[in-house]
Amino acid sequence: MRWVLYPIAGLVALAILGMATLAAMSILAWPNLPSLESLTDYRPRIPLRVYTSDGHLLGEFGEERRTVVRIADVPPTLKQAILAAEDERFYEHPGIDMLGIARAALSNIASGGRGQGASTITMQVARNFFLSREKTYNRKLYEILLALKIERSLSKDQILELYINQIYLGQRAYGFSAAARAYFNKPLAEITLPEAAMLAGLPKAPSAYNPIVNPSRAALRQQYVLRRMVEAGFIDEATYHDASEAATVRAKAIEPVRRSSVSHGDYVAEMARQIAVEQFGEEAYQLGIRIVTTVTQADQDAAYAALRRGVLDYDRRHGYRGPETFVDLPAGHDEERYDEALADTTDYDDLLAALVLDASAKSVKVYRHGSTQEITGDGLRFVTPMLSDKAPQARRIRRGAIVRIRDTGEKGWEILQLPEVQSALVSMDPHTGAIRALVGGFDFNRNKFNHVTQAIRQPGSSFKPFIYSASLERGYGPGSLVEDEPLYFPAGVTGSQAWEPKNYDGKYDGLMTLRDALARSKNLVSIRVLQSITPQYAQDYVGRFGFDPSRHPPYLTMALGAGGVTPWEMASAYGVFANGGYRVEPYIVKEIYDGTGRLVAKMDPPVAGESAPRVIDPRNAWLMDSMMQDVVRRGTATRARALGRNDLAGKTGTTNDYLDGWFCGYNPDLVAIAWMGFSQPKNMGRGETGGSSALPIWVNYMKTALANSPEKARERPPGLVSVPTGDGLREDFVYEENKPATPPVLPDLPASLFSDHGPATEAPEEALPQVPAAPPRATQPPAPVVDRVPTPVQR
Repeated sequence: MRWVLYPIAGLVALAILGMATLAAMSILAWPNLPSLESLTDYRPRIPLRVYTSDGHLLGEFGEERRTVVRIADVPPTLKQAILAAEDERFYEHPGIDMLGIARAALSNIASGGRGQGASTITMQVARNFFLSREKTYNRKLYEILLALKIERSLSKDQILELYINQIYLGQRAYGFSAAARAYFNKPLAEITLPEAAMLAGLPKAPSAYNPIVNPSRAALRQQYVLRRMVEAGFIDEATYHDASEAATVRAKAIEPVRRSSVSHGDYVAEMARQIAVEQFGEEAYQLGIRIVTTVTQADQDAAYAALRRGVLDYDRRHGYRGPETFVDLPAGHDEERYDEALADTTDYDDLLAALVLDASAKSVKVYRHGSTQEITGDGLRFVTPMLSDKAPQARRIRRGAIVRIRDTGEKGWEILQLPEVQSALVSMDPHTGAIRALVGGFDFNRNKFNHVTQAIRQPGSSFKPFIYSASLERGYGPGSLVEDEPLYFPAGVTGSQAWEPKNYDGKYDGLMTLRDALARSKNLVSIRVLQSITPQYAQDYVGRFGFDPSRHPPYLTMALGAGGVTPWEMASAYGVFANGGYRVEPYIVKEIYDGTGRLVAKMDPPVAGESAPRVIDPRNAWLMDSMMQDVVRRGTATRARALGRNDLAGKTGTTNDYLDGWFCGYNPDLVAIAWMGFSQPKNMGRGETGGSSALPIWVNYMKTALANSPEKARERPPGLVSVPTGDGLREDFVYEENKPATPPVLPDLPASLFSDHGPATEAPEEALPQVPAAPPRATQPPAPVVDRVPTPVQR
């Protein structure tokens, strides 16, 4: 038997020698362990976050998505799921679990590798803060020693809190709170047991068990965590079965996350980001800065919905262009090939990419992420011409086509397309300049160019109110009569080519009041008025509204909106009419807080009627408001009457060749500007006026924005007297000193009233002529336009 004892003695000796060596190495390594200051003074990288004024998240920026939570605020089910999946004996062991290490060692010896690590939660904290992820025995020794040191310095709850906030869980999410937002779009406190199990399964391999990238593997890992929770005694069998069934349903329903923000405010968030970087540099992305904007969630979502509806309606009017692309599909059903075909196609909010498996005149079968859908009836109305065998092969919907589908709710799915046309909507409080909503384009992820602040476009007839406002200061009144008759300027007068401007409908109504001319958007009347007051005077006058006079050359074409403006500028300018004559500056950032929650900057804007400068006479503002109310009541903007209000005013605008459509309107408490056009200007199609393209967007937005706002009647300011109108049908008002209103006699037309290159030959449709000397219709500056920076708080 002696020969049996020799090997055992040898093994014992080797074990003693190994333990002695390990002890010696530990003694030598202990003094070289890093300080735990980064744990005891935990300062994680927290991204820049942008919020609405009522506290809803608009967007976040930074390499690491993270929201720090206290251990007391972590749901018990999540803590239990984490312990079951990662370290069941966490609250019992001293930082290392000897049973787990022994089990892992035996497994590694048996397999001849180093696949099992047996890391406790404390060891994972040590690795995440101080060590690399390389699998070496030397690194493992340091990990064990650090775990023991951490356990001597922090409580178990403090260690678990660090783990819950620091661990990487995929989708740029660090910590479980950020992961709950990234995967389930909900706060940590609201996650269910199946969701907690899925999150708890991520630390082992975030990429492998990512429910977005690998939903099937994530579901298997989720089931494993739920079984471990039963084995650990955290849940009973009945709870396990209920959660398991719910988890299966959830796994099948997982869709790729299309948005990182709660509200549809990507353009607003980007403007706020630019301000933060301007103020704080690149560190803005990790200091936990919180920016509160002026927009409200209800207004922002209403603006987003109205704009997308308006753009999609425009797209329907102009027909289906065909599938985005085609892929070759083998015969039979091959989901792996289908997923591969869709892999490089991005979803844009509710416009989802789908692969056509079969198509006929009455039915289209599409595939998307493991499921198929048959679309029939009204869902095919938009694409019916492209289902015919006679449709061009390059545009016909057939097997292998990539199309866009959208869930309309009760009416089921429909096939649409990604629009090419763009639009913009901005609304503002005219008393303070606070932006209430801003959408700079159809989809930020597709086109980040902000058409509200960056697109310099011709305003067309929406610029006429500023010319008419100038005329009131030169002796005109709303009831003044001006000829609506043809004008012709020969080349000898213009200094270049002949110019014969026209009204949209090609009709002329003779003498008419300025009120009627504005309501009906008469081009010839506007030109005669500008001729009378002189373009030089008008150019100087429009600067009062915040326009850059250099972008509005002093030529007669200014009467038709031949200059260059942005929707942002138009909101500010129309605000002067809305608030009674005061100039307020639009702004979008309300407050900025640092990572500790300290207020570091706050906007203190001038207020209309208090600290804002008065730029036009209150009588002028009242008369212009009265005239633009007639635009809504009986002019080119009668669609706005659908809102059933009597305090709405505004003006449509359409530029030459239907390049731009505008509606600029307001009531005493809210200004909103809607625009539609192509980023690179081109004809939107005959009949696409501001009243048909932009006005419906404005109406749909205002329907929500003014829902709880009572009507407001404007009080007539002193200094106005009643006079009969020139047509004798009703009374009107003029400045008291101008009674009776006698406009100046029209002067002769010098060539200086025209551009150096001469005016264009035609101005159809409440529109403007092509003027070579005018600014470009759209520009994309090298540096994005950003809002003013709030004033730092003085402390």
